[in-house]
Amino acid sequence: MSTRSPVHDPSGTLSDKRVRHGGLPLSALLALATAVFVTSLTETLPAGVLPALGADLGVGESAAGQAVTVYAVGTALTAIPLTAATAAWRRKRLLLSATGAFAVANTVTAVSSSYPLTLAARFLAGVAAGLAWALLAGYARRLTPVHLQGRAIAIVMTGIPVALSLGVPAGTFLAGATDWRVAFLAMTALALAVIGWTAAAVPDLPGQPPERRERILGALAVPGVVPVLFVTLVFVLAHTVLYAYVASYLDHLGMGGSTDLVLLVFGVASLAGIWVTGALIHRRLRVLTVAGAVLVAAAAAVLGLLSDVPALVYVAAALWGLGWGGVPTLLQTAAGDAGGERADAAQAVLVTLWNAAMAGGGVLGGVLLDSAGAASLPWSVLALLAPVLAVVLGARAHGFPAKRA
Repeated sequence: MSTRSPVHDPSGTLSDKRVRHGGLPLSALLALATAVFVTSLTETLPAGVLPALGADLGVGESAAGQAVTVYAVGTALTAIPLTAATAAWRRKRLLLSATGAFAVANTVTAVSSSYPLTLAARFLAGVAAGLAWALLAGYARRLTPVHLQGRAIAIVMTGIPVALSLGVPAGTFLAGATDWRVAFLAMTALALAVIGWTAAAVPDLPGQPPERRERILGALAVPGVVPVLFVTLVFVLAHTVLYAYVASYLDHLGMGGSTDLVLLVFGVASLAGIWVTGALIHRRLRVLTVAGAVLVAAAAAVLGLLSDVPALVYVAAALWGLGWGGVPTLLQTAAGDAGGERADAAQAVLVTLWNAAMAGGGVLGGVLLDSAGAASLPWSVLALLAPVLAVVLGARAHGFPAKRA
């Protein structure tokens, strides 16, 4: 199997047909995976440094948690209009622009001593994420032969569990050993490295010509798209309610000093989850989605009932990571399958709902933390996952079919 990226033609415009000839273009896919890593780590790093970030900016932990929320709001508000506005842009140009915006936003976050300025920088990062998330899965699909597209998306989405297993714990450790600002400066350096790798290794692809562009919301009329989007919205909401305040929850348990280790267990288990997903997604998308929801629910139950035993907190983190690790790949693949010819439009709506759910999770988690205490967070996860399982099990014909086409 060839692992070489296609060669550019003299004009620098490669057709989808030429790019997708052969096997997996691993160098290009790994560059895209690293871009996903930057996106995911920029998004989640505040969760690991929340107490220190809040103290330095002179705000409480629930207010500091809005650094996650405003990032998601930026994505949710801009993903659809910016995806439509940049539909004609060449794909590499768009990806490089988004990655450059991450470098700017993380630099401002690192040097800011103003809470409003920090939120503005996080909003900019969220806008960049909206462009990146709407672009990356489709980019991977277009670079790869049809029978390998699920595996290509799994490779690219590996950036998420790697960010969670290595990036967030490393960032948390670095913040504890030095300062949380150093962690964000390190993110700037990484974004600049990704720009260089993308420029060198990722083939360029054209945007959509005017005659092929469709109204993005038209994808909602395609059978199966709405169930996938509902599951995305509620599953991500359930995950974010707890994840955005995991440092505060562990403080509540008296395990605040172990946040980096708990996140490491979660992230390593996420890597295992995405490995299983990549191996089985071509035939077992429905089963894997059900299993992911059940595992995350089991983790929430353990945290709700048995969190007074520290060893079981680590067990819960492992179950959570194993269940969650493959979810981004599963839902993006399900949206692409269900959307068919409108897959890109379905992906743009999915990105918007994903980040709306993140914003909602940050707000809901903050409200629960202030009003009902940290102990309420796992129970909210369980309550939200019940309709997720019901919809996945019910969408047997379209959305989450027993057999993929």
